Amino acid sequence: MNHSADSILRSGGTRPIQSTSPNGVNSAALISAAAMIVAGDIWIADAVSGRQAALFILGTLLGLVLYHASFGFTSAWRVFISDRRGSGLRAQMLMLAVATALFFPALASGSLFGQPVTGLVSPLGVSVIFGAFIFGIGMQMGGGCASGTLYTVGGGSTRMLITLAAFVVGSTVGAYHLSWWSSLPSFPPISLVKAWGPWLALAVHWTVFGCIVVGTLWLEKRAHGSLLARPAALRSGFPRFLRGPWPILAGAIGLALLNFATLALAGRPWGITSAFALWGSKIAGCLGLADVSNWTYWASAERRAELTGSVLNDVTSVMDVGIILGALLAAALAGRFSPKTTISARSAAAAVVGGLLLGYGARLAYGCNIGAYFSGIASGSLHGWAWMVAAFFGNVLGTRVRPFFGLEVERTVRQTGC
Repeated sequence: MNHSADSILRSGGTRPIQSTSPNGVNSAALISAAAMIVAGDIWIADAVSGRQAALFILGTLLGLVLYHASFGFTSAWRVFISDRRGSGLRAQMLMLAVATALFFPALASGSLFGQPVTGLVSPLGVSVIFGAFIFGIGMQMGGGCASGTLYTVGGGSTRMLITLAAFVVGSTVGAYHLSWWSSLPSFPPISLVKAWGPWLALAVHWTVFGCIVVGTLWLEKRAHGSLLARPAALRSGFPRFLRGPWPILAGAIGLALLNFATLALAGRPWGITSAFALWGSKIAGCLGLADVSNWTYWASAERRAELTGSVLNDVTSVMDVGIILGALLAAALAGRFSPKTTISARSAAAAVVGGLLLGYGARLAYGCNIGAYFSGIASGSLHGWAWMVAAFFGNVLGTRVRPFFGLEVERTVRQTGC
C-alpha cells in the first residue's frame, strides 16, 4: 500500500480502488445513484412542487462539485495550520469573491428574477463566537465540516456516517439549548450591504479577500520557498469534466454559482445544518424522547410548520439528500466508491465527539461553514466574519488534538477533500 492510500485509510476517508468495470466506473453505484436521483426528483415534484424538485437537483450538483473538486474546508484549514500550504484557503477566497459579486447587488435590490430574496444575516454575540469555536474543533475531530460530512458520506466514507449521526444529535440538543444561549449578550443582526451599500461593501470584502490571498502566498513561500506544484491531471476534456478530478478553483466557482442559483430558487442562500435539527427533533418526538413542540426553537409559525410538515417541504432537507446522492454519483463515475467498514475505536470516538461539537456549535452560531461562513459572508452578514475567525482558532486546537485519536495531520490536501 502506498503512503497516500495508507493515509486515507487511517483517517477514515474514502479509499480509491481499481474498479471492476472496464471503463473504471463503479457501475452498480452509478445505476443506484442515478435511479435514486430520478425517482427522488419525480417524487418531490409530485408531492411538493417543480421548484422544490429543482432545488433537489441543485443539491445533487453541489454534491458532484464538492466531490469532483475535493472541496474540503476542513482539510484546507488543517494543512494551512500544520504546514502553511494555502491553496485551499485561496480557493475559498475566490469562491467568496465570486459569491459576493453576485449576491450583493441582488440583496440590495431585494429581488432576483422577480423572486424576493433575503440573505442569511444573524446576530453576533457570545453564542456565535463559542459555537463557531467548538464547531472548528469538531471539524478536525469529526473529519469534516457540514458540506464535507454530507459529500464524504455519499462518496462512501462509513466513518463519516458516525460523524453525521452525532452531528444530528448535537444539532438537536443545540436547538433545545438555543433559547438560553440567545439570551446572552449580542449585537443585533448587521448587514454590511445595508449599512454601506452594495458597492462599498463589495470593495471592502474584495480587499479583505485579496489580503488573505496575499498573506497565504507570503506565508507559504516563506515556509517552503515556493508554492506547491499542482499534480498532473489524470484525465482531460470531457472525461475529466464527467469523472473528475477537477481543479479546486473550478470547484470554488461552481459552488459560488450554485449558491447563487439557490438564492434565486429558494429566495435565500444555501444552508445545511438546520435540517439536522429538524431530523433529530422529529425522531426525538416520534420516539417519545422529548416534547419538542414546546421548545422555543420551534415556537415561530415558520419553524412549527417545518416540524409538523413533511421533510420534503423543507428546502434544506431535500438539498442535503441531494448532496449525498450527487456525491455518490460522482464517486461512482470516478471509480472510487469503496466503503470501508473497519474503523478503529479511537477514530470512532473522535467521530462521535466531533459530530456532537459540529451539531451543537452550528446551532449556537446560526449556521456552519456553509450557512454562517460561506452564505453568511456572501450575504454581507458581520456574524459570518466572526464565525470565520472563531472557527479558525477552533481548527487550530482541533488540529493539535487529532494525533491523540490516531488521526493524521497531513501536509497537503488529500484528493478526498475533507
